[in-house]
This record gives sequence, structure tokens and C-alpha cells, in this order.
Amino acid sequence: MNPGASYWIQNLHLLPHPEGGYFREIYRDEATFHPHEFSGLRSYSTAIYYLLQQGAFSRFHRIKSDEVWHHYAGEGVRIHLLENGQYRMLQLGKNIEKGELPVVWVPKGIWFAAEPAEGCDFSLMGCTVSPGFDFADFEMANRADLAKYYDGFKELIDRLTS
Repeated sequence: MNPGASYWIQNLHLLPHPEGGYFREIYRDEATFHPHEFSGLRSYSTAIYYLLQQGAFSRFHRIKSDEVWHHYAGEGVRIHLLENGQYRMLQLGKNIEKGELPVVWVPKGIWFAAEPAEGCDFSLMGCTVSPGFDFADFEMANRADLAKYYDGFKELIDRLTS
């Protein structure tokens, strides 16, 4: 049996995510500390389940922490990164022959977005953030501002922002 997206959404109790897709926080370290570049205490680490279906995407955003993505089920995902005027793509998934990796890392402070690979019905992933995620450290991209700085990537930015 290969369960589809609705199976995972229902059985993992996933909810709509503000940046797109579905999620549920599954871990938040009870231990906290105050990193000097943050506005207050943060958990050492947090983790979520995250699911994207075909046609959905994670909008361009950035956070102050490193984020590690893990692939669990479904097909691959393309993670688009914009940093210092440059573009690169990470391919998350289990199809190593097509360049996918089951775990990828998104560095702190850079703009990134994600979308299912072409022909992908859905992808179930996990995202681990350290220092732990806090919405105070989250910034959704402004389409016009991002397009000014990354003028060669207008189509990508238009498609993956709102």
C-alpha cells in the first residue's frame, strides 16, 4: 500500500502552514538558551512534519536558524535558494540517480522556497531547526523587493511568492 497525501494529513494531524502546505510541530526542546543574535530565549532545536502536494509550495521566506530537511514519503521536492544575488537548487528525495538526497541543509538567513518536483503527487518531509524555530525569526519575502535584488529570477519569484 502506498498511502496518498490525505492519509498522511489525517493520520499525522497536519494543519495548513502559513507559508503553504501542511505541518505539525512534533518536537520542541524544553531546554532554552539566548543566542546573541536573537531577541530572546530559543529552544535548542525544534522539528515539524511538513507535507506539500502538487500545486502547493512553500513561499519564499527566511529564518535566522539553520534548517535541515528530511524526506520521508512520496516523491521529491525542489528547494530554491537565493543568496547574495545567486541561485541554487537542492533536490530532496530518495531518487539518488536523479540528484536527490534524503537530507539537505538550508543555511540560516537566506531566502528559500520549496515545491514538489515535476510529476510529484505529494512529499512528506521533516524540518529540524536549530536554534529552535520561533515566528519572531521568520520573514516572508516581499515579491517586489526580492525581484529587484534577484532580477534574473523574476519568473521563479513570481511563482513562489504571493
